[in-house]
Amino acid sequence: MKAVILAGGFGTRISEETGIRPKPMVEIGGKPVLWHVMKIYASYGITEFIVLCGYKGHMIKEYFQNEWLRTADVTFDLKNHTKDVHSNGAENWKVTLVETGEKAMTGGRVKMAEKYIGNEPFCLTYGDGLSDVNIKDLVAFHDKNKKEKGALATVTVVQPPGRFGLFQLNDGDDIVESFKEKPKGDGGGWINGGFFVCEPEVLNYIKDEFTTWEQEPMINLAHEGKLAAFRHEGFWHPMDTLHDRNVLEEKWKSGTAPWKVWK
Repeated sequence: MKAVILAGGFGTRISEETGIRPKPMVEIGGKPVLWHVMKIYASYGITEFIVLCGYKGHMIKEYFQNEWLRTADVTFDLKNHTKDVHSNGAENWKVTLVETGEKAMTGGRVKMAEKYIGNEPFCLTYGDGLSDVNIKDLVAFHDKNKKEKGALATVTVVQPPGRFGLFQLNDGDDIVESFKEKPKGDGGGWINGGFFVCEPEVLNYIKDEFTTWEQEPMINLAHEGKLAAFRHEGFWHPMDTLHDRNVLEEKWKSGTAPWKVWK
């Protein structure tokens, strides 16, 4: 299974950082938050990634191009223009970086990666949200709802303070009844926490590059009873603002980062 990561947005609420780098490259503990997201998936055996680049995407490409060199013992023979790599501590990941432009919306970016996604289920998330969600349990939950209820997508829903989109869920029901993005005051409702599992058929719900995944596609999937909700009551935190970044940095420095599920 592949993990598709949305990494193309500007990040206006953390412009202190994103003025010089794309938001997913803002560092927590000396590593881009994108790296942290990928480590979460890799800890569950998902090591093939499709990263959807946009704003300052060249910086993401340069990071992965040079990452192996940062962790390697290497000898450069300057006179003969040769390079010998003696050891390499780089991650065992396969990363496809897709240039989706600066103006495409979230759904449009996913649609542009269709040829790399292929005809198999895939994970999908944002390059700036961290969680201790159990990916193995999430995938199993999706498979169960696909088989029993025809779900084509599963979204991890969480309950932080308001600011985000609301899902209407009946008690004991795993299928979303309705979805509304970013209402005023969520009243303690369940919100979109990312960490989706999707069937390839969801790509048919995306019209073009200007389609926002959180709008028509998710709304229509919910209306048709094909969007399942995986309730996650553990840690989840976005990196929307400089304050968010500082909170995450402090957790990492103190050794109490809940999203560090890897050894």
